Amino acid sequence: MNIVNASLETWSADTGPVIPTTPLVNFLQTLQETSLKTFGPKNFDPKMYVDLSLKSNLSTTLDAFDKLPRYANGAISVLDLSKFIDDYFEGAGDDLVYADPPDFVPAPDGFLPKVENSQVRAWALEVHSLWKNLSRKVSDSVLNRPEFHTLLPLPGPVVIPGSRFKEVYYWDSYWVIRGLMASKMYATAKSIVTNLISFIDTYGHVLSGSRAYYTSRSQPPLLSAMIHEIYKRTGDLELVRKALPALLKEYQFWNTGIHSVTIQDSQASSHKLSRYYVMWTKPRPESATIDKAFASKILNDSEKQHFYREVASTTESGWDFSTRWMRNTSDITTLSTTSILPVDLNVFVLRMELDIAFFAKVVGDNKTAESFLEASQTRKWAINSVFWNEEKGQWLDYWFDNGATLEECQAWQASNQNHNAYASNYLPLWIDLFNSDTCLVKKVKKSLESSGLVCAVGIATSLINSGNQWDYPNGWAPLQHMIIEGLLRSGSEEARAMAEDIAVRWIRTNYVAYKKTGAMHEKYNVEKCGDFGGGGEYIPQTGFGWSNGVVLALLEEFGWPRDLKIDCQ
Repeated sequence: MNIVNASLETWSADTGPVIPTTPLVNFLQTLQETSLKTFGPKNFDPKMYVDLSLKSNLSTTLDAFDKLPRYANGAISVLDLSKFIDDYFEGAGDDLVYADPPDFVPAPDGFLPKVENSQVRAWALEVHSLWKNLSRKVSDSVLNRPEFHTLLPLPGPVVIPGSRFKEVYYWDSYWVIRGLMASKMYATAKSIVTNLISFIDTYGHVLSGSRAYYTSRSQPPLLSAMIHEIYKRTGDLELVRKALPALLKEYQFWNTGIHSVTIQDSQASSHKLSRYYVMWTKPRPESATIDKAFASKILNDSEKQHFYREVASTTESGWDFSTRWMRNTSDITTLSTTSILPVDLNVFVLRMELDIAFFAKVVGDNKTAESFLEASQTRKWAINSVFWNEEKGQWLDYWFDNGATLEECQAWQASNQNHNAYASNYLPLWIDLFNSDTCLVKKVKKSLESSGLVCAVGIATSLINSGNQWDYPNGWAPLQHMIIEGLLRSGSEEARAMAEDIAVRWIRTNYVAYKKTGAMHEKYNVEKCGDFGGGGEYIPQTGFGWSNGVVLALLEEFGWPRDLKIDCQ
């Protein structure tokens, strides 16, 4: 029997401190709600309104807003509200301006040497050229008048995902950087990392994105992995020295207080693991109108606040939204992310432990290196003890008992593992501590083959077609890449063949969709070659940072033979 309790220190489950938003964000939320009433729901994107920047000070803008003529029901006419927005605001995203990347060249030396097919090479160079389109820097107005903006000041240029995502994002940046490595754009990659480190210096963690309304939440912690990739290519010891103190601080963020959970078994062996948990009890500013609509069916105020916390915590996972986090897979108000120990988060923290151990050794800090190597072995044991399911050959998320608080002790039960198939169930393979075990890889590969997740053109996120974007039939570049890379690193010929087969299918669907639409997409429909994904709370996006990065990384690894067709088969 295992016992579960949470290390909450001075935090309580629902009354802990909430990081406040700025007065500008608060007003922009009001503008967002007013705009929905005035303009209607068609093509309405709530994020656009909280990304606006002021032309003059907030008090003047507020005064003008209050003086707008209103109908008896309080509504404002389309003409009046449109004129007000034009008169008092710069456009959403105008505070990030184009930055010409200094290390971009149209055809880098040694670019994708394994790509022999001229058609694929020409396309890969077009994808490579998208880095120029997605490069940005913070405008001088943000640095001079930060109170006019929800965009946060940054020390250097960034690469954005694209479309509505007009700022740098945390976990997206790992796969952007993997693509930048293939494109030989090391300075651009280092600039991204420098910006993310600046968040840790200011806030104690990496923000999910560079907006004032993101300060309370992070995203899957992959900063150490980004730095490791850059170091492998460049040997930049100074970057490692600069990053190590920040990484130690980020490690504390994910392993103490509200993020830390300890599971104790009957032999008094403790397993310390991490979870997603955001100190937030209000609608997300960038999606406030959506959150309020979902919460409208919840009558109790404290239950509404709990729902808002679960929503924010789910966005910290990067998987917003998915049935993976819902007790009732057809009801988003049953999100329970803070009551789940996620497989993938603990894989990322394990990767952080291994990276910190490596960096500490590189800079000569053997004591820290030994400490983090020991921590990685401890977490590996915890991941296998809590998540591994021998019968299924997968690692399964662990749920706390419904209705129980984390201060209570609970008996560990196999039924508390989430037995639904998700791509995240296979992500431990990404770590060498797991993929180096030949027998384990054989078992997990067999499980993946029979799971139903491997579809016509990639790995589905789940098997549940819920209408949420992190569910079937959508496939996402990061999930393809981590599973492919894990299979590849295992050294098994059978696993490598499976990895290459999935990679070919994924590259092919990206290519065909690009030729059809002229764009790279945020996600793809894995059941149909050349079809981009859908679902979720916004229209499908193009650009697209991590999709570009994964295609380039896969082409660098596997290449493309001269006689292999790239069109749909």
